[in-house]
Amino acid sequence: MSLSGVYVTAVESRPAGVLGASSTSSSRGQRPLAARVKAFVALTKPRIIELLLITTVPVMFLAEQGVPDLKLVLLTCVGGYLSAGGANALNMYIDRDIDALMDRTSQRPLVTGMVSPRECLAFGITLAVVSTLLFGLTVNWLSAWLALGALLFYVVVYTMILKRRTSQNIVWGGIAGCLPVLIGWSSVTNSMSWAPIILFLVMFFWTPPHYWPLSMKVKDDYARVGVPMLPVIASNKVVARQIVIYSWAMVAVSLLLTPLGYTGWFYTAVALLAGGMWLWEAHGLQNRAKAEVTGVKLKEMRLFHWSITYVSILFVAIAVDPFLR
Repeated sequence: MSLSGVYVTAVESRPAGVLGASSTSSSRGQRPLAARVKAFVALTKPRIIELLLITTVPVMFLAEQGVPDLKLVLLTCVGGYLSAGGANALNMYIDRDIDALMDRTSQRPLVTGMVSPRECLAFGITLAVVSTLLFGLTVNWLSAWLALGALLFYVVVYTMILKRRTSQNIVWGGIAGCLPVLIGWSSVTNSMSWAPIILFLVMFFWTPPHYWPLSMKVKDDYARVGVPMLPVIASNKVVARQIVIYSWAMVAVSLLLTPLGYTGWFYTAVALLAGGMWLWEAHGLQNRAKAEVTGVKLKEMRLFHWSITYVSILFVAIAVDPFLR
């Protein structure tokens, strides 16, 4: 699923693993250590993980109805970073063939040869094992299994099964990105409740209208490599209509926390205001698509950027609300 960084570079048409193959092994010792470290960090997609942590930590405040144990927060964040980082590295390993052909991914470490496929695979598996053990031994095993489940869902269900086969890939594959809210809650309570399930659904309905505008922007990239993202196989009008449908569902679900007694007036006010602004942007995109506006005037990235702001604001409100009740 992801989930927030855009890389725009020159197209590299050579397959990953072949790129620089003649010189990679001979020059491996000449690659600067700092560049190598930076490349391994890039494998974890840190900008996407920032968003995952934004949806994890505030839920811990909600579960605690106050400030959670800071050591627990740190361990959950570290475990979450390692788990998501392992998933992202394995995703790059599997997608290295199409990454070499897409503008936005042509500078990823496997494509440039800064990291070899074997190194990437070992790195991803190591992070998966370490993160699971860290969660299990220092937080609780429910959180460990949830984190491992998110990793496997992203790598196997989304990357290996759905991504190249169906336009609904991001809808169902995005479930992996919804699980951090469950992990945040379980790390504090070692149990489940309706609150994290509602927030899980918020993220589920958030993911498609978050990602489809970006897919509209780079649909030529996806078409080139045969990945059937919805904007590749459907018109802008169809995509925009789906974005509006998911957006209304997201905003409606986000308002369920208060009547069920989990949040108060502050969260409700923020959810209404931020949700209203989201719907304004979503309907604006739909209106431009209906008018058959194309190119830069479609302004699809406005919704993409607002989607990141929206989820940040909403979850900050979740963390602050317990202190105002």
